[in-house]
Amino acid sequence: MVLGLAVLALAVLVGAGAMVRKASGSRQPPAAVAPAPAANVIELLQADVVAADIHDLRVTLPLSGSLRALNQAAVKAKVSGEVRDVLVREGEPVRAGQVIVRIDPTEYQAKVTQARGQMLAQRGQYENARQTYERNRDLVGRGFISKTAFDKFQSELDVARANLDAAEGGLAVAQKALSDTVVKSPLDGMVAVRSVQPGEKVSPDTALLEVVDLRVLELEAPVPMGDVGRVAIGQPVQLDVEGAGRFEGKLVRINPAVTQGTRSIMVYVRVDNPEHRLRAGMFAQGGLVLGQRAGVVSVPITAVRTEGERAFVYVIENGVLAERPVQLGIRDDSTGLVEIAGGLASGAQVVRSNLGTLRVGSQVRLTRA
Repeated sequence: MVLGLAVLALAVLVGAGAMVRKASGSRQPPAAVAPAPAANVIELLQADVVAADIHDLRVTLPLSGSLRALNQAAVKAKVSGEVRDVLVREGEPVRAGQVIVRIDPTEYQAKVTQARGQMLAQRGQYENARQTYERNRDLVGRGFISKTAFDKFQSELDVARANLDAAEGGLAVAQKALSDTVVKSPLDGMVAVRSVQPGEKVSPDTALLEVVDLRVLELEAPVPMGDVGRVAIGQPVQLDVEGAGRFEGKLVRINPAVTQGTRSIMVYVRVDNPEHRLRAGMFAQGGLVLGQRAGVVSVPITAVRTEGERAFVYVIENGVLAERPVQLGIRDDSTGLVEIAGGLASGAQVVRSNLGTLRVGSQVRLTRA
């Protein structure tokens, strides 16, 4: 009886286990959830982004060359002698008429004295001849002397007059030579070169000093033949000089002849320099202004991409990269800006650097360098 109950209990347990295994085997594991696709993100440096802004732009023709003084003078000796004084040095200002060099005048003072004595002697002889002529003119009129005798007095007067003129001329030459021992500046300016020292011997045409007037400078620059038709007298010029800054000039002359070998035309630009910030010999580069626009939307030239005839820029709107077709206007090479004539408003955030092809619609994250 007891054995029968044990067997029955075991059978019940085995059946229950089978039912549990069946129930657990019919339950399916949950399906895996696919991850959401990650959004594309582009990281840009803040320096790679710039706002479209309003600027004044200019179309320029590049020019470059060395500045030279419009007015300058090489001061040379006019007489021979020993230099007694050199009264100025390089870099010092001088005024027109200011004494800058003295040459020993001793010899020339003696020549003036000699020439004056000769002139006075000839003047005395002339006065005697004139008085004799006047007395005999009355006599020939009254028949007391012959016409032939009177002609002799006339000739003597003419010779005396010629000798006096020569003596006066000799005195003037001697006085001029004496005055040339005192050398004066021919113009207002600054001493650029001092070529002599006190005690040195000089002769006519010996270089003494060079004086330059820095108030007005001139730039001589070549213009290619293909651009000559765009150049006209009076056009403004913008010049940059290293160490001095930016200056405005004006085209004042155009050479009528072509420079052989370069096939270019030389143009001349006047640059006013009242504060003497510029110096002769400085190298200047800039551009001849051919046209200009004021208050236009502009972006860096590097921000504009082209595909054939289509131009566009990359912009950032609400943190997302977008492409905007634009219409271009004038290009200012001196500032590196180009006019956006249409397609973009002032203030738009533009990718300034050429970073290659970017994926439109990407999220943009700006980072510091």
